[in-house]
Amino acid sequence: MAATAQSFDVLVVGSGASGLAAAVSAERAGARVALATKGSLQANNSSKAQGGIQASFGADDSPDQHGQDIWRSSHETADMRLVEVLTGDARSAIHWLEELGVEFTKENGGYRLARCGGSTAKRLLQVGDRTGHAITKQLREAWEAGSGTSFLNAPLHELAELDGLWRARVGNLTVDAGTVVLAAGGRCYAVAEERGELSTNHPNATGEVTRIALDLGAEARDLDALQYHPNGGAWPPNMQGYSIPETTRAYGAVLVNADGEEFTDSLGPRDAVSQAIFDEVEKGKGVTTPDGRPAVYLDTTRISEDDAEISLPYMLRRYRGAGIDPLKDKILTYPVLHYQNGGLVIDTDAETTLEGVYACGEIAGGTHGRNRMMGNSLLECVVFGRRAGRAAKEKASA
Repeated sequence: MAATAQSFDVLVVGSGASGLAAAVSAERAGARVALATKGSLQANNSSKAQGGIQASFGADDSPDQHGQDIWRSSHETADMRLVEVLTGDARSAIHWLEELGVEFTKENGGYRLARCGGSTAKRLLQVGDRTGHAITKQLREAWEAGSGTSFLNAPLHELAELDGLWRARVGNLTVDAGTVVLAAGGRCYAVAEERGELSTNHPNATGEVTRIALDLGAEARDLDALQYHPNGGAWPPNMQGYSIPETTRAYGAVLVNADGEEFTDSLGPRDAVSQAIFDEVEKGKGVTTPDGRPAVYLDTTRISEDDAEISLPYMLRRYRGAGIDPLKDKILTYPVLHYQNGGLVIDTDAETTLEGVYACGEIAGGTHGRNRMMGNSLLECVVFGRRAGRAAKEKASA
């Protein structure tokens, strides 16, 4: 690495919801913060997230109930220390986002809550069906309004410990920092390319930062556990790789085979629903898209127009723009590679097994175990991003 380096208290790598939450939290705690990202600040998976964010605001719900749903959906593989933090901090995370300007959809004087796959209560908050876009927009505006420094088109190439600091090469720059927050996401786009499959992910989701951390000796868990989104768009071509919001099923859509028969619990955990679709196609009960891809039907005609207009406006616009009205016609769907469930091992402050290196968002493992519930990714980004930013600032100042 070059000898001349710019110096900061905290370096954040990644500009999705977790990286932005960490950067904003560290900067507001008084740290000198730099954020380095592979492309633009807007280029990330979080901005593409549609379904919503979970938090137990319902009268029949609680953080403990939310945690038990995670435990079951993970097939009892989640780290319950992390789960308790996730669910316990959820309401605070929502209020923090609201303070930043996120306006969640409301009804009857409270949040409009939906039930998502694997959940025993309605706890999914939404901003229409562009929740990730709304959250990252406000986080980005908060970051840009502060005193932090952004390094754009600056992917992390190297990271090394040097005289009690961490020296990083990001793009063509060398940066020294007291602590580092890794928030660069997973690798599903790259894996989908290798397999010849479709993915919901941004093309930047290629996993190099995880490899850099592993080469430094960081511990990881469940890296083999990649998740398929049950409802990828299969047709028309402009929808291929699009993640049809899971809230379609929360508002009444069901999966049916070529004979029009329901073949699975449409609100089951993601891995179970995905496997059921794979199995139905294998049994010869699927349908084929006009370009020869496998699919089944998602019967969205069962969704009420009011629910669709409030909670699924973006999906409606996209399909109708392609000549298909999901409220009048069933749509074709098939699982697409979506999320890296495993990742770097962290503690409850998001610190990895490398002292002074933190990880949050999809690059971190344990919170979801081997199977993530929808709506918990954005929550994890905010909860552990905030914790990582604050803890990284404290350690850098010690």
